Amino acid sequence: MRIAFLGLGKMGSAIARHLIGAGHELTVWNRSLDKTQTLKSAGANVGGTPSEAVAGAEIVFTMLMDDTSLVHVVYESGLLAAIAPGAIHVSLSTISVALSDRLTADHRARGQDFVAAPVFGRPNVAEDGKLWVVAAGADASIQPVRPLLQSFSRGVTVVSEKPSSAHALKLGGNFLITAMIASLSETLVYAEANGIEPALFLETINSALFQSPFYQAYSKIILNPPQPPGGTIGLGEKDMRLFREAAHNAGVKTPLGDAFAAHLENAIEAGMRDEDWAAGYYRLAKAKTLEQQ
Repeated sequence: MRIAFLGLGKMGSAIARHLIGAGHELTVWNRSLDKTQTLKSAGANVGGTPSEAVAGAEIVFTMLMDDTSLVHVVYESGLLAAIAPGAIHVSLSTISVALSDRLTADHRARGQDFVAAPVFGRPNVAEDGKLWVVAAGADASIQPVRPLLQSFSRGVTVVSEKPSSAHALKLGGNFLITAMIASLSETLVYAEANGIEPALFLETINSALFQSPFYQAYSKIILNPPQPPGGTIGLGEKDMRLFREAAHNAGVKTPLGDAFAAHLENAIEAGMRDEDWAAGYYRLAKAKTLEQQ
C-alpha cells in the first residue's frame, strides 16, 4: 500500500520501520529532517512538507506528540486539504476526545476517513512490534487498516465506529498507569522508611499479589530509570489533563486524577518535565517525604 507516515519520534520511527519491513511503499515526514535519514536508508521516501508526504497516499499515519502538534500539521500546514478523497487518516497519538471528534467531522466533510488507533507501550515495545492498538472507526475503514496495525502490534482492540471512543479508552488506560506509578511510589517510600530494601519489596509484592509483567517492568523503571526516558513527566501530565477534561465533559468526577495531576504539575515546576514518568514521579514523592521530616 502507498502509506504516508508523519511524526518520527522514538515511537513513530519504530512503527515506520515495521511498515517498511512489511513491504509497503512508505513516504515519511518529520519536522526535524535528520530523523528521516535512517528510514530513507531503509527504503522510505521523504516528503519535504506534510502535504508532499501525503500526495497519493491511501493511508496517512500521524504519530505526533499532542493536540497542539497535530492541529498544526493537520490544519495549519495544509494536511487536511492535501489528503486525497477516500484516503484514511490514522491517528496513533494519544490526543483529546474533543480533537478526535473534530478530526472525524472535518475528514468526513472532505470525503476522507478517520480512524483512531492510539497505542499502549513504550518505545522499546514498539521496536519489538508488540504494542497493543486500540482502534475505532467505520468498519469499511478499519478493515484495510487492521493488517497494518497488526504489523507492529501483538493485538488490536476495535472499540466502536466512533473514533473518539478509542482515544477515550487510551486516556483511561493511561490514568491506570499513573495510578499504578503513584501507588508504587508511595509504597516504596513507605518500605524504605521501614528499612525494607526497595527491590525486595517490589519483587515480593509482585510475586505474592499481582504476578504482572507490567508491574515488574515499571518496578525496574522506577529503580533504574532508562536513558533516554521512554515516557516523560511532560507526557504523563498531558495525558492526565486530557483524561480529566474528557471525564469532566462526560460529567464524571476524578478525585484520584486530580491528585495525580497536581503531583505531575509539581514535578514539572521542579524542572522534571523531561525525566522518566515513573522514576520522576517516585523521586518527587521521596523528596516531598524528606521535606516533611
